[in-house]
Amino acid sequence: MRWLRGWRRRRILERHPLDERLWRRARARLAFLDGLSAGEERRLREMAIVFLAEKQFTPVRGTVLSDADRLSIALQACLPVLELGLDWYDGWVGIVVHPADFKVSRSATDEDGVVHEWNDALAGESWPGGPVVLSWDALDEAGSVARGGANVVIHEFAHKLDMMSGEADGVPPLPSRHARQAWRAVLERELARFRRDVDAGRETLLDPYAAENEAEFFAVASEAFFESPNALRGEHPELYRLLRDFFRQDPAQRLAA
Repeated sequence: MRWLRGWRRRRILERHPLDERLWRRARARLAFLDGLSAGEERRLREMAIVFLAEKQFTPVRGTVLSDADRLSIALQACLPVLELGLDWYDGWVGIVVHPADFKVSRSATDEDGVVHEWNDALAGESWPGGPVVLSWDALDEAGSVARGGANVVIHEFAHKLDMMSGEADGVPPLPSRHARQAWRAVLERELARFRRDVDAGRETLLDPYAAENEAEFFAVASEAFFESPNALRGEHPELYRLLRDFFRQDPAQRLAA
């Protein structure tokens, strides 16, 4: 049914042209898109229009989203799949936006059989087959990765890509077993080096939260890949090449051009 989906998406683009003032307002918030060529920007714009038509935004607890807000989220969500395609976001539709960080109840059973329960305060979360949940306050940090901030949209949508191959483990869908083994070898080597830097108290480009596990390392590195590509390439060249080949984009080269 791929032809039908293609037809529907063409109809969406024909029937829902994007207001130029709205585009400029949303685009002005995202300086890290400046390196895109005219063709790439046009495709990103079209993908965002289709994304807005196919996904359902649910603001909660008094959050109010303007059209520019929704478009800004859509542009950031579509950037990682610019060369992969929107089909990579199949299987779910919901995007829930809280006004601020939200609490999620957790529980875990230790090796002695004791159940531990606690609350996590989160800026974003993703579930396999479920919605992406975002904090509106955290969305204001888009574009600040180089200054120690975060891009919660890219982070959570990187998790969505990771989950396409099963549980989030830092390894998104890859074409072969050999490719997965090669990916895991680089990821684990880079994560081990990063953890040594964090444990030694050295300043790092990536947020120390990336040391949590492979999934968080992939998501945090994806933020830096799109927002601070030259810095990531300088500090983690092997990791940069891994992400470049997966996303089929070279943001550092794009900015240089």
